[in-house]
Amino acid sequence: MFFIKLKHITFALLLTEKVKELSKYNIDIYGLEDKQYDYDMESGDAFFEEMEQELIEYGHFKTHVVLNKSATMIQLRFHTIGSVTLTCDRSLETFEEPIDSDERIILKFGDHNEELTEEIEIIGRNTNRINVARYIFDFIALSLPVKKLHPSLRSEEDEFDLEDDEEEGTLVYTSGGTEEGDETEEEEKVDPRWEALKKLKK
Repeated sequence: MFFIKLKHITFALLLTEKVKELSKYNIDIYGLEDKQYDYDMESGDAFFEEMEQELIEYGHFKTHVVLNKSATMIQLRFHTIGSVTLTCDRSLETFEEPIDSDERIILKFGDHNEELTEEIEIIGRNTNRINVARYIFDFIALSLPVKKLHPSLRSEEDEFDLEDDEEEGTLVYTSGGTEEGDETEEEEKVDPRWEALKKLKK
């Protein structure tokens, strides 16, 4: 009986830690005035573990979030810097890959929750809180090269290919402000890594 009770206590503690880790990325939007807000978030291995994915196991990052709220939408800009541990596709050795990501997403107020595109979502008008952990992870994942090569194995040609992979198909988010009539323009190219991320979420 003691062993069983101990297992329950351990599970409860782990669940509490998970909730605590992900709660760092909660933003209370209820009652916010129509203006700009800034948030700073930082985490490491625990973040990638709690996201329940297999792409990244270890890493550390800092994210500065700029939130612009208007009567009809919320625009979020994420600037993330840090590094993650990846496994080389050739040698299977682990190495540190730097992260420097600057991306945006728009949440439009509506009657229901719906993902319109990779960069535009509808959220209920009565939504009190949003959690931005998923957005941060998605943008970190998209910033990684498709070909994961250890720095010692990268030739000039490989470096060119890696840069080409990052630039080709990159989504660009633009917005003129936070007024109701503002429209968002995005490139027609769709990054194939979005599809890989969708498969991880299933």
